[in-house]
Amino acid sequence: MTNNWTPDGWRACEARQLPQYPDAAALGAVETELRSYPPLVFAGEARDLTERLGEVAAGDAFLLQGGDCAESFAEFHPNTIRDTFRVLLQMAVVMTFASKMPVVKVGRMAGQFAKPRSGDFEEQDGV
Repeated sequence: MTNNWTPDGWRACEARQLPQYPDAAALGAVETELRSYPPLVFAGEARDLTERLGEVAAGDAFLLQGGDCAESFAEFHPNTIRDTFRVLLQMAVVMTFASKMPVVKVGRMAGQFAKPRSGDFEEQDGV
């Protein structure tokens, strides 16, 4: 792993199926705004997950991954995320009890916002 990480380092990597943003100034303004927000995942959480996934790979824990990466934009709501999270936690409790092993829980919420696309635009029923 490199120690020379930068927030825009991904731009030097090959990327496919990215949307095109013809207005560079508008894109820059949005990127500036996003940089002002707190991270969705903190570095310590990522390091902890890496360690826990090592336990899964060693057979010392189970991995439970779930979520809904295809929910509609209209269904995207905090209550939906909360309910999905609750189901994952309930499943983990059952798995932990049955297996007598720790369960590493990974959720994918609102995945439709970051999916690779095969085209710049999507159309449904002419819209």
